[in-house]
Amino acid sequence: MDWLKRTASLGLGVALAFVVLASGWLAGGVAGDLAAEQRQREAVLLANAISASLAGADEAAKGQRLAKWKAEHAALESARVVVGREMQASTLAADEAPRALRREEKALFDLANELRAAAETNVAEGTTRKRTLRVEGSGREGAMTVSVPVLVEGKVEGMVQARVRASGESTSPGGGWAMALALVAAGLAVGAFLHIKAERLLDVPRGIAVLLLVLGTVIFQQQRLEQMAGTTAASDIAIGKVQAAAGATYARSGAPALAPPAGEAGSPWDTDGYGRPRGLVDAEGRPLAKANLAAASHTSFLKKSFWVIGALGVATLLFFVLGWAARTARALKEHRVAYAYVAPAMIGMLVLVFFPFFYGIALAFTDTTLFNENLPFRERFIGLGNFFNILGDFDIVKTTAEGTVVNYQNFYWTLMVTVIWTVTNVTVGVTFGFLLALALNTEGFKGKTIYRVLLILPWAIPNYITALVWRGMFHPQFGVINQALQMFGLAPVRWFDGVVSSFMTGLVTNGWLSFPFMMVVILGALQSIPKDMYEAADVEGATRWQQFRRITLPLLRPTLVPAIVISVVWTFNMFNIIFLVSGGEPGGANEILVTKAYKIAFEQYQYAYAAAYSTVIFVILLVYGYFQTRLTRATESY
Repeated sequence: MDWLKRTASLGLGVALAFVVLASGWLAGGVAGDLAAEQRQREAVLLANAISASLAGADEAAKGQRLAKWKAEHAALESARVVVGREMQASTLAADEAPRALRREEKALFDLANELRAAAETNVAEGTTRKRTLRVEGSGREGAMTVSVPVLVEGKVEGMVQARVRASGESTSPGGGWAMALALVAAGLAVGAFLHIKAERLLDVPRGIAVLLLVLGTVIFQQQRLEQMAGTTAASDIAIGKVQAAAGATYARSGAPALAPPAGEAGSPWDTDGYGRPRGLVDAEGRPLAKANLAAASHTSFLKKSFWVIGALGVATLLFFVLGWAARTARALKEHRVAYAYVAPAMIGMLVLVFFPFFYGIALAFTDTTLFNENLPFRERFIGLGNFFNILGDFDIVKTTAEGTVVNYQNFYWTLMVTVIWTVTNVTVGVTFGFLLALALNTEGFKGKTIYRVLLILPWAIPNYITALVWRGMFHPQFGVINQALQMFGLAPVRWFDGVVSSFMTGLVTNGWLSFPFMMVVILGALQSIPKDMYEAADVEGATRWQQFRRITLPLLRPTLVPAIVISVVWTFNMFNIIFLVSGGEPGGANEILVTKAYKIAFEQYQYAYAAAYSTVIFVILLVYGYFQTRLTRATESY
């Protein structure tokens, strides 16, 4: 038992150190993000307020109002107004405004046009689809440059570009790290001492020490939670001060009184990147009820994260207690040369495969879209919401004014189509591949080498080229298939207008692509079967069917089943054929899961929902592959 006690004591120290450091790092990161967000909100608020004060003013009034803003706000380093091809006003003497823009200032002209187009598009569509401000700078340090349009009765008059430096009033909590380092040092010290004195592991004093360490870790986490709640509240108070000061300057600038947007109780200047008021502070700078909800969400996110970190800490402890750490250390030491050789490949897999994979899974637990992808992770986290929406939607059939119709956008319809697509395609590929392999394996078959080369060509040609060729062949007017039908007096078929006919276009194309692979795999397996087994069967009087059933099929199984599993995975995710041949027509009826995930991500811009879709696809294939290999014993020899 000594080794168990020693391992447990060392694991205890490492686990406590991990929990404390990870909790402190996460809390510090969230606090830093909040501080950066606060500074960015201050800069955006100030730029929006300046823009509102300049709306409809003439050149002289714009210059005077800019000077007032510069005089009354120390955080404002500079501000300039661009209208068309002119710089009408600026607080920088070097700009010599008003004047025409110079050639080297083309970027200002392009940016003003970009913001104007975005604002006019949003107004015309009645949406907030395009970003109407540009922020340059992280907000963590230094100054930020904010560019916003000047709106006059919904029309864009020009652009204000304000450079705002950090106010110096930080709401990020300090301290805490001294306690964290003390807990880490104490945990490692106690763990090391218990490791040396393993025989006295269960003594009361040492048990009390362990208990105090765990309690100290909990207190540390609770302290960080309280600091986070205070940080969020302090951030809104700081924004309120900027709002109040901006409101006072606006009132003294001579600009007309500003009414808040209809239905909005918050400040019209504290907006996101799309010009939407956040609703966290009112026009006088007082925090609103929504601000309390935001503070609660930040604290809730951190609390849930601490639970996850605690679970990882327990897993770390079990990693030591169950002896996995010792075995891993021995393996690394014993096979260090081999690990050194494979390290570059492992690093490449980690960066190119595993990181995108786990990032996609993490993305599935958020509500990330095109419009909020720049928000911190904590504000986008929604847990299992996407999976509930995907798996909980059973409205495959809908009743409308025109009658009962099938909802082709439903997940279960798409899953059904994907399963039918996979089963039919694998059946076609395996059947034709099997028959061709048996034919090419026939003794005395002349010209088999030429046939092998010809039959493998469909697989050798890139599948997207084959898909485009077959799409052209299925063209309703100029396609060679309809031309052939008309030669025999048959009517041409509009292949992509019907659910079944459109499905057949993909089936034929993918069948053409898939049989060569199965043919090559099965042919290689057939040639590896010893011929003396068939000779012995002939001596015993076995028929050809008995030889096929008792010799060929059992010996093909270790090769055939893994090939079928691979074919199922490939076909299940055969993006190119569906996307390039039928496009999922008509109306998305022939989409498969992977093409639906692609369109959700890059046509509807719902990135998180598409990531959840992809995660469901991965789980389906993982479960299928596991049970397929277990039930068929594909990896066992015979």
